[in-house]
Amino acid sequence: MATFGEYTDPRLVAVYDALNPFAADTEFYIGLATELSASSIIDVGCGTGLLTCELAQRGHQMIGVDPSSAMLDVARDRPGGELVQWVEGEASRPDQSLADLAIMTGHVAQVIADDDGWRETLAAIHRALRPGGRVAFESRNPDARAWDAWTRQASRRQIDDPGLGQVEVWQQLIEVQGGRVSFEIHYLFASTGEEVVSTNELRFRTQAELTRSLADVGFSVEHLFGDWDRQPVGVGSRELIFSASRE
Repeated sequence: MATFGEYTDPRLVAVYDALNPFAADTEFYIGLATELSASSIIDVGCGTGLLTCELAQRGHQMIGVDPSSAMLDVARDRPGGELVQWVEGEASRPDQSLADLAIMTGHVAQVIADDDGWRETLAAIHRALRPGGRVAFESRNPDARAWDAWTRQASRRQIDDPGLGQVEVWQQLIEVQGGRVSFEIHYLFASTGEEVVSTNELRFRTQAELTRSLADVGFSVEHLFGDWDRQPVGVGSRELIFSASRE
């Protein structure tokens, strides 16, 4: 089911940053890295390297891991890209490096929909961290039912890309089955009239499922927030933001 053309199609990679700019989530991870005095950080699923390069320019030793060569091509060309060790591979690729912090941003945790793959990723991160090192990531709270707003009318956005011109983007729900949500992302390029459709699937794990998966590989949850302002998880919280320590 999952294709995630956003990670491979050059046209969609080109507009990725315009659709996912610096925001409250970026500031959260920058702040966390500073608070933890994290010297070395692994960015798992780093994508186009927006956050990775920002952290590198702030003095953190960065490793950026992503399976998409197209995304990493963009990342390498960013200011600060030369400061980062880029690794092309799956999210479970990191190995022994004794890093202080590992991060998974942009809801990467949900892209890893298979439970075995999720466990392997957490186990690999556990191996890559020093004792007491942290992993931090976010996953949409299934109780908030974000998919209810995945219609053209509710999710429509419009951006102006310097190279590709005006692009209209929207999400369209296909199916909710258990914790798996399949949907389409439509990209309508005004300059050509071309519409590109990316068909994807995300895994919406519950708070209990995520907590248990961390414990199973040797992590202890230190903090759990319901939004980027660090408020606790409550009714209607859109996010489940975890910070956990390697035991």
